[in-house]
Amino acid sequence: MASKALTDATLVNHQDETERESSEFEKNQKRYQDLIASFPHANGWRPKATLIQYGGHWIVQPLLEGWLHAQDFFQARPIDFFVCSYPKSGTTWLKALAFAIANRSCSDHSSNPLLKSNPHDLVHFIEGELSLVPQVDDVANDNGNTLFSTHIPYGLLPESILKSGCKMVYIWRDPKDTFVSMWNFFQKERSDNGPLNTLEESFDKLCQGLSLYGPYLDHVMSYWNAYQENPDQILFLKYETIRADTLPYVKRLAEFMGYGFTAEEEKKGVVEEVVNLCSFETLKNLEANKGEKDREGTEGRECWDKLEVSLSFKLS
Repeated sequence: MASKALTDATLVNHQDETERESSEFEKNQKRYQDLIASFPHANGWRPKATLIQYGGHWIVQPLLEGWLHAQDFFQARPIDFFVCSYPKSGTTWLKALAFAIANRSCSDHSSNPLLKSNPHDLVHFIEGELSLVPQVDDVANDNGNTLFSTHIPYGLLPESILKSGCKMVYIWRDPKDTFVSMWNFFQKERSDNGPLNTLEESFDKLCQGLSLYGPYLDHVMSYWNAYQENPDQILFLKYETIRADTLPYVKRLAEFMGYGFTAEEEKKGVVEEVVNLCSFETLKNLEANKGEKDREGTEGRECWDKLEVSLSFKLS
């Protein structure tokens, strides 16, 4: 009986604590929403899609709420590692590579979690799903998790990340391909905010800096400048270069993360296994990734070709 009473008391205390955390979380959400209402607003790539300016960058409200929440509550540790990028710059692929590298000793190739889970479900965005729950620190550190992701520009990262000494990798991509990939993504997205702007209209918005986490160049340069100052803390990679010759960059990434491949692993072909596991051909055919397609194919190039023709007529 005493044991049951103790268990019941523990459950009640846990429930009370959860309710207090939820109440505090709701208060913070209200505070963020009131703060966001005072920020500059502008039309995005759809008629009813509003972008909000914060720290010189544009973002949608749900992500900005998560961004502010992460700045207040996310606690980075020196052992953490961050995959950083501007949207549609190779984030999913880099997440897969980082996860496969860090967890290769925990499971054999046939049982790797990447075969059943989308990389975004394994390496979480700190301004996304991690910021949507009251117990953000508990979720972040669950199961010894040390891999995280973000689209937040470098200078606006949570202070705990900047001061923790943790490492991060930033991937950037040809802006033409980044733009087309983003436009195609939004085109396929179901939205109540009205039809997507035309390719030309969206490109004009991009050039004005009005894009998700934009301006694009400011975003890239924030990490480039940080990399120049702290090359031991930040690895700066180009998407197209890694695609062209993946193997040496996987080895470089592993070494930078502190998970360098041993001579024995290289001899056994473990590096090649990681590359093959994370290849676009493998990932896009997995059930967990049916919504993720290789967006670097002809569709993107055809869209850009059409845009170039349209622009040439405007400028002639």
